Amino acid sequence: MQLSLRLSAIADLVTEGNRLVDVGCDHGYLPVYLIQQKKIPSAIAMDVRKGPLSRAQEHIRQYGLEEYIQTRLSDGLEGLKAGEGDTLVIAGMGGPLMERILTDGRSVRNSFSELILQPQSDIPHFRRFIQSEGWEITEEKMVEEDGKFYPMMRVVPGENVHSSLKLNVDSFTKNTSVKAAFSENLHADEGAEMPENPAAYTLEEAFGKYLLQEKNQVLYRYLQRESRIRSQILEQLEAAPKAEAVTARILEVKEEAQLIAAALEEYEG
Repeated sequence: MQLSLRLSAIADLVTEGNRLVDVGCDHGYLPVYLIQQKKIPSAIAMDVRKGPLSRAQEHIRQYGLEEYIQTRLSDGLEGLKAGEGDTLVIAGMGGPLMERILTDGRSVRNSFSELILQPQSDIPHFRRFIQSEGWEITEEKMVEEDGKFYPMMRVVPGENVHSSLKLNVDSFTKNTSVKAAFSENLHADEGAEMPENPAAYTLEEAFGKYLLQEKNQVLYRYLQRESRIRSQILEQLEAAPKAEAVTARILEVKEEAQLIAAALEEYEG
């Protein structure tokens, strides 16, 4: 089976020998591929919708893998018990939905040795959420496919997770080191991720510590594109009749552009 570039990158993040749980499995391509490659011994494919789950079941039968891959109709982690998997994959969903799934299923989530996560929106806030829950991002990838950018991360439990202790979100927010000098949340698709009350994010929260450290070239192309978009938006706004809403939006876009520029400077250092 040939995976998309996005799913292939996710597959690469899965630790060999781990039992997989794929939440929002859609067609079931990921567990089928990983079993075929003998990278994992077994998998549980789950989806909240009957249609996608049925398609996953068809693909599993097509490849004769019913013995290795279970399917379950489940809203998030509701249909799973602690200890049934080692690697949890949640990909292709909005950040807020993924946060809900991981929060509602916290007791089950904390039984995993790693999470492979690919949020589609609100990514800076999602990175902050993950760390506030006591988990640590250890690896990041970013791919571009069909004109869209997909950041993803491998996450492991911090020292407090398996003892069921939870870091306090408010304490984490107050103690975050070196805030960016501006407030922003950046989006993979223009206008898609701006929260109602944006907090000040660090560059690492906005764009990913490891992506910046390795000077990831996909992230670089993304930043260049977003910089051009902000310039175009500012040009249009500054030509528009001045009003309170327009002035506020100009300031907002300038702050976004400043954050992007700061990230681009990382590539020049």
